[in-house]
Amino acid sequence: MGILYEKKERLAYFTLNRPEALNALDPPSLEEFREALLDFRDNPEVWVGIITGAGERAFSAGADLVNTIPKMLDRDTPEPWRPPANIMRGLTIYKPLVAAINGAAMGGGLEVALACDLRIAVEGVNLGQPEVRWSLIPGWGGTQRLPRMAPAAKAAEMILMGRSITSEEALRIGLINAVVPRDQLMATATQWAQEICKLGPLGVRAAKEAMQRGLNLTLEEGLRLEQMLFDSLRFTEDAQEGPRAFAQKRPPQFKGR
Repeated sequence: MGILYEKKERLAYFTLNRPEALNALDPPSLEEFREALLDFRDNPEVWVGIITGAGERAFSAGADLVNTIPKMLDRDTPEPWRPPANIMRGLTIYKPLVAAINGAAMGGGLEVALACDLRIAVEGVNLGQPEVRWSLIPGWGGTQRLPRMAPAAKAAEMILMGRSITSEEALRIGLINAVVPRDQLMATATQWAQEICKLGPLGVRAAKEAMQRGLNLTLEEGLRLEQMLFDSLRFTEDAQEGPRAFAQKRPPQFKGR
């Protein structure tokens, strides 16, 4: 299995599982990733996802240079092969995703992490977009997400020069949320995910949607979107439960409806 997919209570765990290939994504694992993401998106019982890599060397080296990239560059086919829809491109998921970066996140591996909402990395791992070394460019959103998340000069250095940065520098420039010792990575990611699960899931998803869609809107358009999403929560059970629990001085019991 190129992707291990597990569900525990309200959490979904995705493990990129090709450690012999630095967890590079080949066509079969990309299809498995898509199927797992669809189940996560559509399953009302899971509220937060965590994505990590198998082993200690890599989170993911990105698209498999032996099996995936040649298929995408095949000149003998009339239409280039496209990977199945995923969180990097083509698949919208408003449930929160946490990237637990256990090793190097290079190329498409970094793009997987950039497509998540929160990023936690172990100490001393490298993150980079080296595609120009092979006369390519990032193809899973790196040219678009990285300049939106990192300072423009640093994003240009990483994309145009193919340079990588350490997790410590990524934290300093705000590209990731936290750096932790290796033995604390999954515990920290799970703790963060469980913290989100204590909040109103419909509110969290609406907030994520407002943030993501608002990036492409003017301020006035974004404010209208925010109002629309706020109004969409008015008649949900959870929106009634939250203020009621606050008034009664007890923890809310959210149900996701």
